[in-house]
Parts: sequence; C-alpha cells; structure tokens
Amino acid sequence: MMKKKDLPLRKLLQPRYSWVAWLLLVACLAVTALLWQVSIRLVDDRTEARFKTQSLQLKTAIEERLLNYEQVLAGSAGLFAVAGDVTRGDWREYIDNVDINRYYPGIQGIGYVRKIGVRQMADHIASVRREGILNYLVTPLGTGPDYYPMVYLEPGTERNRKALGYDAFSDPVHRRAMMRARDHGEPKVTGKVVLVQEEVAEDQAGFLMYYPVYQGGDVPESRGERQMMLAGYVFSAFRMNHLLDGIVGLISPFLDVKIYDAGEISRDSLMYGSNLGSLDEDFSFEMSQTINHGGRDWLLQTRSTPAFDYLASDPRPPIVLGSGILISLLMFLFVLTMIRSRIMAQISAGRYRAITEGAANVTLVLERSGNPRYASPSSRDILGFDPEQVYRLDLDTLVHAEDRPQLKAGFDEAIKSPGKQMPVIRARIRDSEGQWRDMEGTYTAMLNVPGVDGVVLSLRDLTQLKAAQSELHRLAFYDPLTGLANRQLFKDRLSHVVRRSRRSEEPAALMFLDLDGFKRINDTLGHDSGDELLKQVSQWLTGCVREDDSVARLGGDEFVVLLSRISGPDAAGKVAETILRRLCQRIRLNDHEVGITVSIGITMIPHDSEDPGTLMKYADLAMYRAKELGRNTYQFFTPAMNIKAARRLLQQEELATALDGDRFVLHYQPKIDLVSDRVIGVEAFLRWHHPEKGLVSAQQFISLAEETGLIVRLGEMALRQACIQVQALERAGFESLKMAVNLSVRQLTDSGFLDMMRQVITETGVSPERLELEMPAELLNEDPRMLRELLTSLHDLGVCLILDDFGTGSCSLVALQQLPLDVIKIDHRFIRDIPYSVSATDVASAVIALARKLHLTVVAEGVETPQQLSFLKSAGCAQCQGNLFSYPLDEDALIGFLIRQYERPLTS
Repeated sequence: MMKKKDLPLRKLLQPRYSWVAWLLLVACLAVTALLWQVSIRLVDDRTEARFKTQSLQLKTAIEERLLNYEQVLAGSAGLFAVAGDVTRGDWREYIDNVDINRYYPGIQGIGYVRKIGVRQMADHIASVRREGILNYLVTPLGTGPDYYPMVYLEPGTERNRKALGYDAFSDPVHRRAMMRARDHGEPKVTGKVVLVQEEVAEDQAGFLMYYPVYQGGDVPESRGERQMMLAGYVFSAFRMNHLLDGIVGLISPFLDVKIYDAGEISRDSLMYGSNLGSLDEDFSFEMSQTINHGGRDWLLQTRSTPAFDYLASDPRPPIVLGSGILISLLMFLFVLTMIRSRIMAQISAGRYRAITEGAANVTLVLERSGNPRYASPSSRDILGFDPEQVYRLDLDTLVHAEDRPQLKAGFDEAIKSPGKQMPVIRARIRDSEGQWRDMEGTYTAMLNVPGVDGVVLSLRDLTQLKAAQSELHRLAFYDPLTGLANRQLFKDRLSHVVRRSRRSEEPAALMFLDLDGFKRINDTLGHDSGDELLKQVSQWLTGCVREDDSVARLGGDEFVVLLSRISGPDAAGKVAETILRRLCQRIRLNDHEVGITVSIGITMIPHDSEDPGTLMKYADLAMYRAKELGRNTYQFFTPAMNIKAARRLLQQEELATALDGDRFVLHYQPKIDLVSDRVIGVEAFLRWHHPEKGLVSAQQFISLAEETGLIVRLGEMALRQACIQVQALERAGFESLKMAVNLSVRQLTDSGFLDMMRQVITETGVSPERLELEMPAELLNEDPRMLRELLTSLHDLGVCLILDDFGTGSCSLVALQQLPLDVIKIDHRFIRDIPYSVSATDVASAVIALARKLHLTVVAEGVETPQQLSFLKSAGCAQCQGNLFSYPLDEDALIGFLIRQYERPLTS
C-alpha cells in the first residue's frame, strides 16, 4: 500500500506540481473581491431607492390627504349652494354625517364664517344668542365696515366653542388667505398659526383652509363681483401633529420628517417635526420636496435615521465575502486533491483501479483465504471503521448470520471466474456503533492484477437510497409548500375513512375550505406573499383539529379537512366555527397588513354519500353556497344544492351554445338632452333569443356569464354589434348619435381588453368619438394604478368614459377627480323615489351639483314620470333616459322612433 510519505504535502504544494491550483486560487479571490464590492454597492443603491420611495410616497399621501379635505370643504360649500340658507342644526347634522373623526383625522373642526356688516352686528349677535350660544360675542372688534366671525364650528366640542365669534379677518395671517380665496374663488390655506381652540400649554402648529361661499352658489366671473357677492367662508382647522402622525407612521415610520411653511427652514416656520433624527444631525440620506396646496408652499424635508439604517442593513456583502473565500479555498483544495490523485494514479495504476471501482462505496480487498487486507477510506465515513486497522476486522462477526452463506458462496464463485464481476448480493453489515446497515455488493477476483493481488468486494450502502425513496414518497403524497397531504394521499385517506364508516356506522365529516379574496392578495402583493399566507393557514388549520383527523391542500387556496370520527353534524359545526374564528384575523405580509376569511362546505359521511368523489363534489357545492351567502361562514350540503348545481351547469351549456349560435341581439334605449329636448344617443342592451323563454334580458344571465368567463366573448360580440349599428345609423342620416355600451369589471380587467377594443374599432371603422363605455361603480375597488392606466389608455383612444350606478358602493371623490371620466350616471334607485322622498331628491340634487363642480356631465336613468323629469330639469341634470321617453327598441323600431322624433321636436 502507498503511504502518505509517498507524496508529502510540502512536495505537493510546489509550483511545478500545483501551479494550476495556485492560479485558480488567485482568480477566485479576485472574483470574490469584485463581487463583494458589487454587493456593497447594490445594498447602498437599494437602501437609497427605498428612502426615495418612502419620501415620494409620503409627499403623495400628504397631497392626497389635503385634496380629500379640500373635497370635504367643496361638499360643505355645495350645501350652501344647494340649500341656500343653512341653519345651525342643518350644519351640525351635515358634519355628523361626514364623520370627520373617523374618516378625516387631523381636522379640528369644520365651520362657517359669515360676512356681517357693521349695521347688522347687533341683530347678528342677538340671533346667535337666541340659538343657544348665550355668551356669543364678535371679537376682536375692529373698525369695520365688515366683520367675519366664526358662526358655526362642528363638532361642538368645548375647545371648538371657544372659537365661536372670533373674527379671523382681524388676524393678518388669516386675512391674507381669506382675501386670496375670495378673489380667486378657490380654497386657500393660511400660514402657520396656533388655533384659537388650543390650550395655553399647547403650542402645536396648525393652519386653516378657507373655501369661499358666494351669494347664489355660483362663483362670479370677475374679481370685483366676487368681492361684492361674498357671503362667507367654509373653513376647516387642522392640527399638524394630528394630521400627519398617522400618515408618517404608516408610510415612513423610521424617517425623520420636517415640514416648513413658505419653504423657509427656520424654527419659526417649522410646521411639523417627527423628531426621530440623530442628535448630532448624523444621517445617510436627505431629500427636500415642495408641497403646493391652497396657495401655500410647504417644504417637506425627509432624512434617514439610525433606525432606518439598521433596518436597511443587509448581511449579504459579508456573506458574499466569506462564501467567496471559503469556495476559493475549497476549489484550491479540490484541485490539489485532483493533482494528488493523478500523481498517485501514475505511481500505482492497478491499485488506483481497485480503489476507484467503489469510490462512492466501501471497497475491500480480500486475500485468497478471505481475510481483509485493504479497506477504502470511505469505510470510515460509512461504517465508522479505521481503514488502517482493516486487518483486525472479523467479517464473520460483522456480517449477519443469515447472510454469511450467500457471501461465502459469492466469494467462491468469484475465485472460480477471475476478472468477472459476480451478481449482486445483499447483506446486513454491522457498523462501528453496532447498527445493522442494509448493503449490497459484488465480488471481482483480481488475484493476478499488480497492486491488487486479491478479491475486490465493493459494497454500496442502501441507506441513502432508502432516504431518496422516502423523499420521493414525500414529493408524491405531500404538498411541497405547506407539508400537508396532497390530493392523492387525501383521496386514499378519505377512501379509508369511508370504508371504516360504512362498516362501523360511525359518522365522519368532510370539509372543503377556500380562502376569501386570496386572488386579490396574490395579485397585489405577489406570489411570495401568497405562499407565506398559505403556509400560515396550513399551520392554523392543523392546530384546529385532532391528531386522528387529516388536513390537506388540494392546490391554490383550496384546503380540505377530514374529521375521521365525529358524533354528528353539531360537532362538525363546532369544528367549523373554531376554524372560522382562528382564520378570521389580520396577518402582515410584505409590509402590508391584510385580513383573511374562509368559506367552508361540509358533507357528512356516510349520510350524504359513500363515494369519495361524490363527497368531494358535495363539499365543494356547499362551500360555494357559503360564498354566495356572504363568505366567512360554513354550510352543510343539502340535496337542493346538487339540483341547483345541475341546473346552473345546464344554464351554462345553454349560454355557451347560444353564444356559438349567434342568438344574442341588441336593443337600444334613446338618451335625451334636457336642454334641446333632442335624442343625442342610445344605450345598447343585450338580449338573448331563448328557444323556449323568448327574449331574455341581460339581468337574468349576465352574472352567470361573469362567473364562467363567457362575459369576455359575449362582451366582444356586443361591442362589435354596437359599432356596426353606429355605422348603420350614420348611413340612415343620424350622424351625431352616440352609442353607449355596458361593460363589466371582469371584461375591463381582462388582460386582452385593450387589444380587443382597438381591434374592433379598426375592423368596424367606427369613429371612437361615437362610443361611450359605461363602467360599473365597483370598478373603483380595483388596483388604483391598474385602473388609472386602463382608463387613460381608453381616454387616449377618444372614447367617452361613463361611471355607471353612481351613488352605490364606495365612490371616492379623489377618484372622480383623478380618473379621466367624462360622465356619471345616477343610479335608477335614487330616481324612482323622486319627488316623494326628500332624501332621494336631496341626494340627486347634491350629486348633480357636485358633478357640475367637477365638470362632469350627469345622466339620470330610469326616468318614468313627468314629475321626475321636471325635478331633474330644475336641478340642472344634463341628460335623461327611461321608459318615459321610450322602452329599449330593436334596430327597426329604433330607426322609426328616431325619424318621428326628428320630424317633430320633443316637448318637455
């Protein structure tokens, strides 16, 4: 055997033997240094980008908050425009409905400043005192001729009552803002002030926003008229800390934020300071931005803090450096080993052959007598024996007694067939710790090979193979993300429980669970956040059931729970309630806090069925019923659900067949301009020519089309047919009519919608200016960035954008201002109660007034009575449609209607 002295380490490290290894080491260390510097730069760039992003987001959030408050004042001023004279009770009721404490943090109060002449002062004070403000006085008293006391200020807290009667116009800071607001007809912001409501010990900076109110409601054209027609101001008072602490804490909690008035950095102009910075002004990044609102410029200064730097620190550069050095040394050692192996192979080719035949195994060289005289180094790692002490091994004690005969027979056969590899033999071998290892090996007689001179036994340890088989089993039967049982394993468990329940008549329960709103979370925060949520849900579910029960993930956000033994439906319901309570909570994902709920369907075994596939189907149906009932609940399967599912499947097939058979047509309802009493356009309504039911309206099948995805094809067909009808109307002489087409949220959010829209316009040759797209109000619940990009692209095409069903759901005034909308349509539910419901008339009037302020056209749908039409005209509504003018008409009836209307003008 070759000893270590055959090739000493000092000789191996000489450049003439190992120059390749040294060259590789230098190259690897150079690459490591380069990667280390690159990683440091990447971490610095990422930290700076994160700082800039938070700073820009903070500026945007402040601007949006101020814009929201400006919209609140616009709505308050609109109250005077609509109602004329507003009493103190009206004002209190309106501000209570606005609920500023909940939706508009930072506002100290919303009030009204009335313009009072010196001759009216005594009557004014007496009038206010009669309203219950017994200590009311106008202060300070100046020389006149006009005073501007704060008459209303809600909510009516003790602090706010202190400000009643205060003549803000007497203060130069207030006066400058009030005069600019009056002369420009726009809301204006004061400079830094301390509110009248503040306690003596408080020095919190604040400001006021004034919104002018003119006699008659409309803004006069000239400055002189604005000064003469001024009735007063709607104003709101703000405390800077209350206004900004929530925004800063949410967006940039670890940045030092300061805001200075008029863009001047000084202690006197400091409006807000988060005071998170280092005492010695030590910071890594700084950014200054200007916020312009209400005629004031604020300087927004953001700086990084030690906390921000600590959170942004990254361990990757030292990891890159350490890993690079380690890998370089390992590569160096690996090449040295290869060089040594090559040199050793040149010394003894035969011995190299005997050892490397089982390099990954235990290789033994046996004498003719069967005694071992060589063991490969791997015997230390696999069996724990010192290969240098191989001559001391007793194979009879190491081999299991039952396996010794076949090993002896294999040895004898190998001697009889020199150079031939014998068949594989399995045997149990005891390692140094006394544990039996399953191994397999082969004999090869090499008695006449120089350097070997014996019988080579190559043994392979099957432990790793069994571990690999176990891993394959895990991959085949367990979900790799959550570690729960997968669909295949769960089917086996379900079949076993069904058979046992059938024999013992002991009930069991199957639950089908689906996370509510998971797709929105996955699409918004990314798949990594979605995977983290699924892993957390799997842990919660496992903690809600017993060890004998089974939890599995079928795929996506679908889970199933198998209660193997249960007393009855009541017990299953209690488990479902436990799961609902455990999962109904908020979790932080990717710096965002999201709430989750789950819908559960339950089927009982064997009461509902004894077939595993049918049980899965029934639990799925019950789960969908739970979603229909509002989600975050559970439902037991009933036979009626199966009937309903079959009926729905039949309806789906009928709908798909009708779409393939071109059985859909459009009807058209005229739209009337209330100024000219002329038809200016039509709205297209989809109808289904059903072979048995006749003409079916869209309300009866549109929800099914959205659920099944057929709405995309159906919507394209309707849009194409409407464009063709526009061309037909042009040929008939009606060249100025516009065509309105209804769209669903599913259509608009489809990835191919814009391309389809452009293709239809190109193929039909219709002018985009003739098309009006009506979008549902719930579209505003989608991702704001995606929605803005979509509507901007549509607006660039030249089509008119209409927000349908206005007044239902959640509709942000900011969205109305920021999105490129042209028209809003008042929902018919507000129109039908006019003029019999005061709330309906007030809402309609307020919506019309607000839309006119935002320069949006208002359309009222569902007009059916002359009284409704008369009210809408007086309120300033621009357009109407409804059965009062015409029911939806087919193509031929529409042409006849248009001809009659154009021959004789409409009368109001």
